[in-house]
Amino acid sequence: MSHVVEIKTEVRDEQAVRSACSRLQLESPEHTTTKLFNATATGLCVYLPRWAYPVVCNLQTGQLKYDNYEGHWGEQRHLDSFLQGYAVEKAKIEARKKGYACSETRLHDGSIRVTIRVGGAA
Repeated sequence: MSHVVEIKTEVRDEQAVRSACSRLQLESPEHTTTKLFNATATGLCVYLPRWAYPVVCNLQTGQLKYDNYEGHWGEQRHLDSFLQGYAVEKAKIEARKKGYACSETRLHDGSIRVTIRVGGAA
């Protein structure tokens, strides 16, 4: 029997954001207030490739603010890649805090399998 799991990613860990940006070869995120198309937002700003405006991470609430004008000002796949990278980096950080070893494998469909070995050293 299979089970469907739905995960809502909350971006709350600055180290994981920075690691995700590094793994995707994005410029380093910065804490700032920035203008989106018709609003301003304050937080840790992530600059995705060819996006008109940055993605602003509110680390207190875990929410993201961005304006990609339904894909016209930035491709959704770049945000999806950032969120995937963030989730992988956050899982690895938490595993290592507990002294577990972890590894990752990129699968053919673009997903990433993170393997955590209990009792192993990182």
